[in-house]
Amino acid sequence: MEMQLPIASLAGLTSCHSCQLLLHRPPDGAAHAECPRCGATLHMRKPRSLARTWAFLVASVIFYFPAMALPIMTTTTFQGTRHDTILSGIYYLLTTGMWPLAAIVFFASVVVPILKIIILIMLVFTVQRGSDWRRRDRTRLYRLTEAVGRWSMVDIYVVTILVALVRLQGLAFIEAEPGAVFFACVVVLTMFAAKSFDPRLIWDKQER
Repeated sequence: MEMQLPIASLAGLTSCHSCQLLLHRPPDGAAHAECPRCGATLHMRKPRSLARTWAFLVASVIFYFPAMALPIMTTTTFQGTRHDTILSGIYYLLTTGMWPLAAIVFFASVVVPILKIIILIMLVFTVQRGSDWRRRDRTRLYRLTEAVGRWSMVDIYVVTILVALVRLQGLAFIEAEPGAVFFACVVVLTMFAAKSFDPRLIWDKQER
């Protein structure tokens, strides 16, 4: 059973989206009310939260397919040239015995983005349906999604470090490919989607 807590909106309170200051809700007729501490515009809920979250999610799904299909980097050595996608790079790490690094890349670059997209779609869908299913757990899922989403960038960091180090050593040549750009777009778009979603919408039906 969910514990009943004091409801801020019914008490005429709201919070600033930027600095989280709790203050009295502006009158309904007030235009462009601002936070007295940071100057940000005040809203009871993030404007067009669901629409903007859907837009970012759809864009991230579209970018995800070329991010997986296109090469993320090209390696040129005295043995030849190798083009690697994210999945082929993971397979190469496994076959060369570097399975811990392969596991990290697989989790950060494949599992985390997919799970984040699925969780956000589930959150937006349940809010639109007005579902009262496991509100507390959905809120925790949102917090987890927002916290771990940025770690998907580890693959981009690896490519960047390899490009710099290998060029300095002069033993090989590594160049970033379009797949890295698409994957970076996926990570950034999912971060924007999580930031656009207002988790307080999960509880609005109960408050009403």
